[in-house]
Amino acid sequence: MVAESDGSATRLLGIAAALVVVLAGMKAAEEFLVPLALACFLAVLAAPAVIWLQSRRVPEMGAVLVVVVMMGGLMGGIVALVGGSINAFADAVPRYQARLDELFSSAVDLAEAQGLSLGMLRDAIQPGAAIGLAGRAVGQFASVLSNAALVMLTVVFILFEVTVIPAKLRLALGDPDADLGRFTKVVDEVNAYVVIKTYVSAATGIVAGVFVAVVGVDFPILWGLFAFLFNYVPNIGSIMAAIPPVLLALIQFGPGEAAVVAGGYTAINLVAGNVVEPRLMGNKLGLSTLIIFLSLLFWGWLWGPIGMLLSVPLTMIVKIMMEHSSQFRAVAVLMGGPPKSD
Repeated sequence: MVAESDGSATRLLGIAAALVVVLAGMKAAEEFLVPLALACFLAVLAAPAVIWLQSRRVPEMGAVLVVVVMMGGLMGGIVALVGGSINAFADAVPRYQARLDELFSSAVDLAEAQGLSLGMLRDAIQPGAAIGLAGRAVGQFASVLSNAALVMLTVVFILFEVTVIPAKLRLALGDPDADLGRFTKVVDEVNAYVVIKTYVSAATGIVAGVFVAVVGVDFPILWGLFAFLFNYVPNIGSIMAAIPPVLLALIQFGPGEAAVVAGGYTAINLVAGNVVEPRLMGNKLGLSTLIIFLSLLFWGWLWGPIGMLLSVPLTMIVKIMMEHSSQFRAVAVLMGGPPKSD
C-alpha cells in the first residue's frame, strides 16, 4: 500500500514537473505559438467551408484557394479600415494619458478643497494606464497583422490536411476502424462555439462602432473592432472593450457624453450577452463560469490579449480531451457546467 502511494506521488510530481516545463516553453515561444494558435483558430473556422465546397465537387486546391482568398480579402479589408486608426491612436496615446491624468488630478484637487483627503487615492490610481493598456493591445494586434502572411500560409497548409487527418489518425493509432469520436467532438464543439461567437461579435462590433461614431468619439472604426475582438473574451471582454471609448469621450466632451457611451455599451452588451448569445449557443460551451474566468486569467498571462481571445476554445479542447481519459475524466467533470437535473 505504501509503495503504491509512493508511486502515485512520484507520478503526480512527474506530471507537475512536466507541466511546468511545458508552460515555461509555451511562454518563451510566445512569438511563434501565438500566430500558430491563431492560424489553427482560423482553420477550424474555415474547414467546414472547404469540406462543403469539396462535397460540391470543387477540387481540393480550388476549395482551399477560394476560402483562403475570401479570408485574405476580409483581413485585407480590416487592415485597410483600421490601419490608419491604429497608427493615429498609437501616436495620440501619450497625449490622451496626460489629459486623463490631468482631469483626474483636477477632480482630486476639487474634492480636497471640499475637505476630503484623497492623497492616497491620487497615488494609488493612474487612470491614464487604461489608455496605455489599450495602446498595448492595439500594438499586439498590429504585430499579429504584420504576421498575417505567415498566419495565412499556415492556414493554407492546415486546410490541405483537413480531409486526410482522419485517415492519418487511424494510421497513427494502428487501428483502421478506430473511433475518432473525441477528435470529432473537439472540432464540432469548438467550431460551433467559434461560428456563433463570431456572428454575435460581428453584430456587437458593428453596432458599437456606429454608436460611438454617432456620439462623435474619435476612432469609431477602431472601437468597433475592439468590441468585435473583445467579445470573444469571456466575462470581462465587454468591459475591456468599453473602457477606452468611455475614457476618450470623457477627454473629448466631458462626463455627460462619457456616461452616454457607458450606457450605450451596457445596453449593447446586455442584449448581445444575455439575450442573443444564450439563445443561439444554448449549452454548447460546457464549461463552468469559474473555469471560464480562470482560463481567461491563465491564457491572458501566458499569451497576452490574443491568449484571452482564444482562452475559451483552448480550454474546451483541454476539457474534451480529458473527458476521454480515464485518469482525468473527473477533472473534466469538475470543469463542466452544472449537472443536468433529471
